[in-house]
Amino acid sequence: VNIRRDVPYRTTDAGVLTMDVYSPPAALEAARTPAVVFAIGFSDLGAERFLGCKFKEMASYIGWGKLTAASGLTAITYTTTDPATDIQALLSHVRENASSLGIDGNKIGVWACSGNVPLALSVLIEESREYLKCAALCYGYMLDLDGHTSVAEASKKFGFVNPCAGKTVDDLPDSVPLFIVRAGRDETPQLNETMDRFLAQALARNLPVTFVNHAAAPHAFDLFHDSETSREIIRQILAFLRFHLLA
Repeated sequence: VNIRRDVPYRTTDAGVLTMDVYSPPAALEAARTPAVVFAIGFSDLGAERFLGCKFKEMASYIGWGKLTAASGLTAITYTTTDPATDIQALLSHVRENASSLGIDGNKIGVWACSGNVPLALSVLIEESREYLKCAALCYGYMLDLDGHTSVAEASKKFGFVNPCAGKTVDDLPDSVPLFIVRAGRDETPQLNETMDRFLAQALARNLPVTFVNHAAAPHAFDLFHDSETSREIIRQILAFLRFHLLA
């Protein structure tokens, strides 16, 4: 695939924030390809202290970026110091510079996992964004519903942003399809409980939800559960993104 690394998208007091753009191998210079933004709900300042690198430099994000591009879509990973603000700047930059990036700015999907999911949900909840066509949410914290506080507590413990505090399923648009993957053996039961409550209310509202329960999988199954089932679910995620972005 074609990779453009460290493309600037925002300048802050902390420095220049950049993105990596993974384009399909057969993409023509004049073609406009739908894009998938990989939402990051943690500051890279903390990530570098604890993980030794920025999120977009992790092998998992590089792998997903390449795989998404090889599937015919553009993938975008990025650096961030203020996740809730930076993703808004990123989306604006991508749409304003869609032509030079070779991206169809009217067809953008969101991918998020784990503690990054609340940020992705907040993007969907924001004012109407017709260009957001779908979202894939993997083994993630969802919303605090029915008086529960698991997401807020996890946000404080692990350091991810929670812009959806106080929001409910009713705040989500009914026009954005969601692909939700549950890791049945997630090491954090409270995480799956947030997903179970979310799914019950999303179905009650008849939202366009595709749900897969990977019964044998731990958290981050795409990294740690080497099985045909894991690979098939990854293929399903990519097929879902392709269906809603290339239609």
